[in-house]
This record gives sequence, structure tokens and C-alpha cells, in this order.
Amino acid sequence: ESLIPQLASDIRRLRDRRTDISRQVEELLADAPLLTVLTSMPGIAARTASQILLAIGGDISRFKDAAHLAAYAGIAPVTRQSGTSIHGERPARGGNKRLKNALFQTAFVAIRLDPESRAYYDRKRAEGKRHNAAVMCLARRRCNVIYSMLRNGTLYQPGGTHTTTTTTPPRTETTPAHAPRPRQDTTHPRIKRT
Repeated sequence: ESLIPQLASDIRRLRDRRTDISRQVEELLADAPLLTVLTSMPGIAARTASQILLAIGGDISRFKDAAHLAAYAGIAPVTRQSGTSIHGERPARGGNKRLKNALFQTAFVAIRLDPESRAYYDRKRAEGKRHNAAVMCLARRRCNVIYSMLRNGTLYQPGGTHTTTTTTPPRTETTPAHAPRPRQDTTHPRIKRT
């Protein structure tokens, strides 16, 4: 009988502690100028902005361009090829999972809040992409804008004035061309087949 009230008080105490820690983190990040830059974009709040900044290490100069940041996040498509044959693209499975999740969540929220993001999402759905693939395409596009905003230290400007050019080709995953296997002898030296 006394176990349930004790567990309830422990849960309340943990929730209060979590709220206090969240408040302290937000106070620490309020001094960060890049937090203001990121939160100016629709769909990015203080918590998500802090996740993005922590995932990239707070220094955007580590990444030579937006494609490099997208590859680091794991949202850039990977070209499947073997030898000289190219078999199309597939979603990347690697990358920084926290950054990938943060970018996906911001894109998901932006679909509801930002008309430009909604229009892009609807266009990708009309092209035949499924929901998650369309959201990932939007996250990749927003990654370009985030890279430009952080590099230049500018606030979000609706209308697509943050476009960046990517100079690097897409990542490739190369597998060796398979040569035909030599035919194996199926006879055993001690077993005589008739």
C-alpha cells in the first residue's frame, strides 16, 4: 500500500528535476548567438536547435558545404553502384543519428507551420514518394538552408534566399565487380563416381 505513493512522489521529483535541468540548459543556450539564428527558422525550437548545435559541435566550419553536413547527418542519398553499373540511389543508413532525427523532426513540424515547406512536401508526395521519404527530402532541403544560416550568421528569410550550391558529387558506395566463379570439381578424390 505504501509503495504506490512512494513511487508517485519519486516520479514527481524526477519530473521536477528534469524541468529544472531543461530550464538550465535553455538559460545556458540563450547566450549562444547561433541558437537565435536556428530558432528563426519555422519548425525549430530551442530544444531542437540545441540538439543540432550539439550534434555539429557548434562549429559549422567543420563542414566544407551543405552536402558534407547532409552526409554527416545521414540524410544525403547514397548511389548504389558496382563496377561501372549504377543501380540508383537509396537512403543512407549511417550518419549522426541525433542530427538526422533532429532534422527529420524539424521538417515534420515545418510541414504544418510553413507554407513553403508544405508545398515542397506536397510536390514530393505528388511525385510518388511515401510520407517518410518526402519528409526526408524536405529535411535535406532544410539542411542546405541551415548550413547557410549558420555559416553566414543570418536569420531565416522566407522565399529561398539561403540557397547554397553543392560542389561535391553524391557519396557512392562502391562494391567490386564480381567475376564469375571458377567451376568447382564436384568429384571427391576417394569416391569413385560411376
